Amino acid sequence: MLTIHDRGFARDCRGASRREFLRVGGLGLGLSGLTLPGLLAARARAGESGGAPKKAVVLLFLQGGPSQLETWDPKPEAPKEYRTHTDCIVTAHPGVRFCRYFPRLAAMARDFTVVRNFASGNGGHTYEAVTTGGNATKGSLSAASAYLGGAVAPSGLPGNMLVLPEAVQEGLKLGSNFETGALPTLTQTGSLGSQYEAFSPAGGSKLKQAMTLTLPRERFDDRRQLLAGFDTLRRDIDRGGALGRADEYQQRAFDIISRGITEVFDLGKEDPRTLAMYDTAGLFRLEDATRWYDMKRASNLLGKQMLLARRLCEAGCGFVTVSDCGWDMHANNNSPKNMEGLKWLAPQVDHAVAAFLEDVKQRGLSEKILLVVTGEMGRSPRLNGNGGRDHHGELTPLLIAGGGLKMGQVVGRSDALGGRPASHGYRPAHLFATVMNFLLDVPQLRLRTDLNRDLMTAIDRANVIRELF
Repeated sequence: MLTIHDRGFARDCRGASRREFLRVGGLGLGLSGLTLPGLLAARARAGESGGAPKKAVVLLFLQGGPSQLETWDPKPEAPKEYRTHTDCIVTAHPGVRFCRYFPRLAAMARDFTVVRNFASGNGGHTYEAVTTGGNATKGSLSAASAYLGGAVAPSGLPGNMLVLPEAVQEGLKLGSNFETGALPTLTQTGSLGSQYEAFSPAGGSKLKQAMTLTLPRERFDDRRQLLAGFDTLRRDIDRGGALGRADEYQQRAFDIISRGITEVFDLGKEDPRTLAMYDTAGLFRLEDATRWYDMKRASNLLGKQMLLARRLCEAGCGFVTVSDCGWDMHANNNSPKNMEGLKWLAPQVDHAVAAFLEDVKQRGLSEKILLVVTGEMGRSPRLNGNGGRDHHGELTPLLIAGGGLKMGQVVGRSDALGGRPASHGYRPAHLFATVMNFLLDVPQLRLRTDLNRDLMTAIDRANVIRELF
């Protein structure tokens, strides 16, 4: 939040130092070390190249490995030790059934596509196996989006954001487990460079901390004096002519600050009816889930996370990654028996995703926003002795919605036991190419010679999930 304090900086005779102007201009983007005017300049260069995204992607990543049999491929005819341990429900598609925890999505099945022949090929908690598509740079989808489309949105927001539960509830303190340590790989940049990292508005992050600006009220009110400070900063960083159009960027940077662009992160600015539509906090008690080690980072805030994702996309952010933890359901001493954790997490996904799709449709954004829901792997088709499922990389749940792609279908099929593709299979490389071909003007990018060739190979149109185009 932009906060104006009634005290000076005591840095120099005018009260404000070059460092403070960097903080004001840069919105705290300490990971890349760029000021906001610099980021605006970078965006302009990306726009001139034809690569700047006019669309947005939301990646909802179900960390821990969601079960294909307890989501959208339940196999009710399989033997008892294989089929979903819950009831099935019919969907809007004749003959297609989902796990009973997804009634709202079952009714909306014509608004999205389920891919039943997708396999991560990863039997561990290796998020990057999915998010990088195996590309040689080892940069994730979000990093590739920032690299190819620009690291900043037209509004001045970072173009690549990570939305954790801590971003939507001030003071939230979740526990730590293996998911905490693996989290950085979800949005890793690889050899593309740290300037393309995802920025997190969660409490305690560098971006969130620096969004509270220490700026005297009288100095903020004096537009001319603040602009003079930006002019001094511009001269410091433009000695070599790096920002040939710096005056424009200074003005736009100040305009962004003065019109309160940081309010995009404040869900309190949202219509109360929309907030209520997304709210998932009442679906389960957080303490019931988080007492289990494998669910230490589970939360009941996914609805608000998805609402923030929509707000960020609407404000121009090109890629938003939403983290939802707790899906590693072995039913051992670290998680509930018989996959009981599903009764908490699955209805929340059903509610939050349905609300997101309805909201985006009402706002006329379905063609511009692509939603991808998946995880790092699926679960073993055969139930283990505790009624849980173990790691399994040969089949992985995948739901795709919006983006003007072909919706209302089930792509591919799995074998009779729900363990591997029965038709031709798709891998993370296909998902990577699909997302990039939606988000960017790939033919235009191919005209450039300065882009990473390994990455350009990875986004080749020939590699997409062809039924979607």
